[in-house]
Amino acid sequence: MQVEFRPGRVDEGDGRALLAEFATEMGALYDGLDLAAPGMPTAGPADLGPPGGAFLVGYADGEPICCGGVKRLGDEACELKRMYVVPSARRRGVARKLLHALEATGRSLGYAVARMDTGPRQPHAMAFYEAEGYAPIGNFNGNPAASWWGEKPLG
Repeated sequence: MQVEFRPGRVDEGDGRALLAEFATEMGALYDGLDLAAPGMPTAGPADLGPPGGAFLVGYADGEPICCGGVKRLGDEACELKRMYVVPSARRRGVARKLLHALEATGRSLGYAVARMDTGPRQPHAMAFYEAEGYAPIGNFNGNPAASWWGEKPLG
């Protein structure tokens, strides 16, 4: 599947619509989880926007099918956030293309390391990230819904 990635925003347009779907799916998967609740890691426009972050929306045949963001953690490290692929585009290589686009974006922003997390009800995500070279690390972001944290050099 061909995917064209464009800069987007988490608070408007296709990015906002995709993130609403993501939030609904995470809420259903994790018994009403609110991604914006106190204590959850932030991923708003200031986090996933310039100068230290970015947000991408992926399109296939003009339709938005995926999204994800890069959040600054420090001078050397970024976190990949809100990776989402619409159900109709899953199992077609879109997540891998999205991950690689986010990693390239992190590199272009000057980060040497990418980090991420996932929860206990997403073992497929953990297996995917490990297959893509992410090594398990300690809890770097205090996400109470996560059970696995990973890191990968971007060099």
